[in-house]
Amino acid sequence: MDFSAAGQRVLHDLARLGLHLMNPFGDPPFTPAGCDDVRVSRYNPGVLPRILVADDDRISAMVIAAALGDEFEVVVASSGAEALDRAQAGDIDLILLDVMMPDLNGFEVCQRLTNNGQSAVPVVFVTSLEETADEAHGFAIGAVDYISKPIRPAILRARVRTHIELKRSRDALERLAAVDPLTGIANRRAFDRALQLEWGRSQRSGRWLSVALVDVDHFKQFNDRYGHLAGDERLRIITGALADSTRRSGELAARYGGEEFALILPDVDPEMMRGIMRQVLHRVALAQPAMGTAGAHEVVTISAGAISAVATRGVGETAALAAADALLYDAKAAGRDCCVHHDWASEDKITIRRTLGSSMT
Repeated sequence: MDFSAAGQRVLHDLARLGLHLMNPFGDPPFTPAGCDDVRVSRYNPGVLPRILVADDDRISAMVIAAALGDEFEVVVASSGAEALDRAQAGDIDLILLDVMMPDLNGFEVCQRLTNNGQSAVPVVFVTSLEETADEAHGFAIGAVDYISKPIRPAILRARVRTHIELKRSRDALERLAAVDPLTGIANRRAFDRALQLEWGRSQRSGRWLSVALVDVDHFKQFNDRYGHLAGDERLRIITGALADSTRRSGELAARYGGEEFALILPDVDPEMMRGIMRQVLHRVALAQPAMGTAGAHEVVTISAGAISAVATRGVGETAALAAADALLYDAKAAGRDCCVHHDWASEDKITIRRTLGSSMT
């Protein structure tokens, strides 16, 4: 059989169906990893679920892509290694994985995805193997389904739809579990997870990571004077000011507990962090609810402890958090309405004030 001619016919059929593959068997376009976990949902109106098809057989991959039609956005990888690289982008909703590939077989790819913490992306094996032991092994390492070759388009589409809907439901529950219900930002659970991930990235890349803990000054007295409803509203207002400072990809503002908040800012060096924290102090002090709200006229300030570091092995993220917490207490001892920042590289410790500039401590 002339596979070249067959390939041309498949390409012609794909074009007739209006299916657009994203660089089949070439370098995939870069899509920033975003969030994971907490920040963004890919399931927006007009956004097609993204399916990664990993198969070293070009014709087989194209047949699968054609079967999925225009319901899904299809990305093709021609090897196990390429599939792993593409999955790292964090924007894949489901993986259709051939078992028999020359460099890394499908079982090895699935196992590595699980080991890398990517088990949330469902893996469906597409294979001509019919041994029960093979299927059992695939399920044991994290696969959610098997589809047999030759491909039956209607069955493939139905199973992919089912697994996408299941993933949507699971992702929605995880997002709800990661969001603080009062302020609408990430909760402590999500913060702890994000800090662990970003600390690991900093270790691997040698890039800066800045972290801050923030406490609302004299918040108990504010609550006592104006009531808890006014206090809740002021926390929401403060949340908006903090969120305005964490708009870049990977940055996170979270409610740490009570009137405490936390910030994670990857790729932010000490000088940048000092500028950001001065902005945060200003924004919070200027942020006020609508007139007529109880306590609207009262300026509420914050105290903060912040560190900037390049994570090193042997020092965990809990040490960074403990350091930021100690600096927060230093800021309170320094009169509140300020941030004490520590540069772990130079050992410089600076008190940042909203109105009086900065001073070395």
